[in-house]
Amino acid sequence: MAAQFGRRVVKGAATTAVAAVAVAALSASQAPGVTDTSKGRQSAGSTPSPDADADKSATGNSPYYTDLPPLNSPTPSPSTGTGTPTGTGEAEAGIPATVLDAYKKAEASLGDSKPGCNLPWELLAAIGKVESGQARGGRVNANGTTITPILGPVLNGNGFANITDTDGGAYDGDTAHDRAVGPMQFIPSTWAWSGRDGNGDGKKDPNNIYDAALAAGHYLCRYNWDLSDQADLRRAILSYNNSTDYLNTVLSWLEYYRKGTHEVPDGTGTLPSGRSDDNAGSSPSPTPTPPSTRPGSPTPGGGSTSPTPKPPTTTPPPSTPPTSPSPTPTDTVDHLEDAGTAKLTATAGDAFAEKIATRTETRAGTAVAKVRVRFTIVGDTDAAFTGGESVATVVTNSAGVATAPALQAGEKTGDFTVRATVVGRAVSGLDYAATVTARQADALARTSDTALTCVAGSEFADQVEIKATYKGAAADGVAATATLIKAADDATANDKGPYFKDADGKTVRTLAGLKTDANGLLKLPKLYADDTAGTFLLRINTTGGATLTVELTVTAAAATASPSPSAS
Repeated sequence: MAAQFGRRVVKGAATTAVAAVAVAALSASQAPGVTDTSKGRQSAGSTPSPDADADKSATGNSPYYTDLPPLNSPTPSPSTGTGTPTGTGEAEAGIPATVLDAYKKAEASLGDSKPGCNLPWELLAAIGKVESGQARGGRVNANGTTITPILGPVLNGNGFANITDTDGGAYDGDTAHDRAVGPMQFIPSTWAWSGRDGNGDGKKDPNNIYDAALAAGHYLCRYNWDLSDQADLRRAILSYNNSTDYLNTVLSWLEYYRKGTHEVPDGTGTLPSGRSDDNAGSSPSPTPTPPSTRPGSPTPGGGSTSPTPKPPTTTPPPSTPPTSPSPTPTDTVDHLEDAGTAKLTATAGDAFAEKIATRTETRAGTAVAKVRVRFTIVGDTDAAFTGGESVATVVTNSAGVATAPALQAGEKTGDFTVRATVVGRAVSGLDYAATVTARQADALARTSDTALTCVAGSEFADQVEIKATYKGAAADGVAATATLIKAADDATANDKGPYFKDADGKTVRTLAGLKTDANGLLKLPKLYADDTAGTFLLRINTTGGATLTVELTVTAAAATASPSPSAS
């Protein structure tokens, strides 16, 4: 949905034609499950049932701006017909400077973190246009935060989805129901897991265009979608707001912006006017109809009065009391139960072998199907579900079981929690403990059998290189320590013999913080020998208990011959 400003108009045939041409230029294919008429409109209502998976979309399926671009970009194009004004090409092609910068920075960031997504900044611009008119024409401050909050309508079921409050009013100021927030119109429950810090200020603010644009990019790139593929592009847009008209409108602006845009000063961008709820008849604050003159009241300007009506002579039959609506499956859930989840442990960088399974049950213990269960990763961890997200929503199957996507361990080791909750139902959550252990090796071996020798006071010609393996496979990223020890049964660091040098050239005989490379290899720095001859030991230890002791030999320097005394 977009901010509520500007006049309301009725969409006409001209705007439909513009959308049809733009969408046809982009692709003739259609997303799975979408049925369009020949005019590019959804055949049975452009907007789905307001509550249909609304809390799974970015916007809660809130209303949006329906203005369409000129047919040619950026050449000025006069409006035709009686539809939503399209504006001139020069004006419509202008994007406020800070807003444009945010879109391009988000594209660059996703290009690094998710290169396979192929996110174009023009897609973010198209969504930003449709959702908020590019942050109300670029009314943002120097940091990218909107001058005033941009809020969608109250999602209380009055013509829109019915989403009860999920954020305590923290983002939208409403403690009863949620509202879409900010220039990219995220509902609070979606922002809770998809929010990003796009401007590096340490905050995730849906009212900041840098944060919101980066979050929108990640949202569109989840599920490993490739946005250069038309089917994936359509799926991603429909996941943002599940409406075919919304899809067509965004695609129209995407195609338009791809033809060329230019930067305009903040606060000077064009403002849209038409909204998708213009004809919904569900304004949050309808204008009441003035009451008619009451019977028996004086007519304006005097005159006769209406006679007092007589009471009925017969008692009308009692009206049939309204029937209560049948409870939804979600309404019947009393508690959550674990459905056989095994211990959750994985090595850093690896996938967890087990998946979390949760069952929804009634008070009597009966399983409940078709209930949305939200799994949220909680704690100081970089573990994520498949696709890189920290939240996943899954619908229970016929056995009442929701199985979370596979967990992928990050590089942070330690414990964290995955919390299962019921979407739209206030029942106690169910916590699952998970652990990420450090990468480890169970065997070490030198990559060369060359003897390591040198003369006292010089340096070793060869560096020590070892390969770490775990269960026969190369063990990458394994932490290691190398120490020149006193004896095989005394792991204390030696105070004489071979040594390494630190960055300042000082003598050190213990190296910590070492890690094997992607192939499990570790090459130690150059070794030096002091003036002590003998056999010495270098011991290398890794996480996981692998140990290797390497023998070093230092020979005495050759004696220098003394000159013979001269004859007297």
